[in-house]
Amino acid sequence: MLTTWLTERFTLTVPVIGAPMHGPGEGALAAAVSAAGGLGMIGVGGSRDQAWIEEQAAAARATGRPFGFGLTAWAVEERPELLDAVLGTGPALVSVSFGDFKDPVQKVREAGITVTVQAGNVEEALRAQEAGVDFVILRGAEGGGHGRNELGTLPLLQAALDRLEVPAVAAGGIGTGRGVAAVLAAGAVGAWVGTAFLGCREAGNSPAARRRLFAAAGTETAYGRVFDVAQRLSWPEEYGGRALRNPFFERWADRLDELATDDAAARELGQARADEDFEVAYLYAGQGVGLLTEERSAADVVAELATAEQHLRTATRAG
Repeated sequence: MLTTWLTERFTLTVPVIGAPMHGPGEGALAAAVSAAGGLGMIGVGGSRDQAWIEEQAAAARATGRPFGFGLTAWAVEERPELLDAVLGTGPALVSVSFGDFKDPVQKVREAGITVTVQAGNVEEALRAQEAGVDFVILRGAEGGGHGRNELGTLPLLQAALDRLEVPAVAAGGIGTGRGVAAVLAAGAVGAWVGTAFLGCREAGNSPAARRRLFAAAGTETAYGRVFDVAQRLSWPEEYGGRALRNPFFERWADRLDELATDDAAARELGQARADEDFEVAYLYAGQGVGLLTEERSAADVVAELATAEQHLRTATRAG
C-alpha cells in the first residue's frame, strides 16, 4: 500500500481524491470513492441549497469513511450560506477555489476542517499557501471542467513544488495508475481525479452522457468560456472550462461579446441541456476522456488508480 502525507491525513488506502464535479460528483459517487479507499468529494454549484447539501452529505457519510465538499469562491462570495451549510455537515475536507478564496479558507480553518485550493499557476499556489491551506491542488490545463489554461500538469508540478512548503496534490490528465505513479514520482502526495470517474455508474450524470463520453477521443475537448457566458454565470474570466468540443462551442468561441446578449442562444443551450442534445449542450471533461471506454464502478476505477504502486516498483527495478 502506498503511504503518503495524503493517505495518512485521511486514513486512505489509495492516494486519490475524487474531484468535486458539479453534477456528476454527488453523494453517491463520493461514497463509492471513499468506500474504495480514496477520498470522495461532492461538488456544490452556486444554485444549490442547504437541504441538498445535507442530503448529499448523508449519502456520502453512510460509508463511515471521510468525504469532502468542493465550492467555488465566487459563488461563496455571492451566497456565503453555501459554505455555512457545508461546514455544518462536518466534512473531512473542503476545497474553495476560483476567485477570492482568502476569507473562505480562513473560515474553514477556524472550523477545524482541512482546507485546500485548486491552483493553475505558481503565483496562485503561493497565494493559497499564504492564505493558510493545508495542501494545494496543482491543477494542470489538461483537466476537465473549470480552471486556468496556462500550464500542463507536469510543468506546473516542476515549477511549483520547490517553492511550496505545504504538500501538493496533482490534478489534470490523471486517469490510470500510470498517471498517479507519474505525479507521485514528481513529488506530489496524491492525485485529484475527475474525468476517470465520469464513466461510473454511481456518477450523477445520465447514461446518454456517459455514452457520449465513451465515444470521445482525448483530442475532442476544447477550453473556453462559451458555456458560462451563454448561461450568464459569474465565473471570473481567467477560469474557463474544458469540455467536449461541439458545434455550439465552435459557433460562439470567437463571439463571446455577442453571445453575452443573445437570449436565443441562451434558450437554445437551456433546451439542449434538458433534451440531452450534446451537439449543443456541454459535457465537461479533461483530455483523459479518451481513456473512458465503458461503464465501470467507482471501486474499479480506484483499483486501477491503485496500480500506481506496481508501476513505481517496476520503474525502480528498471532503474
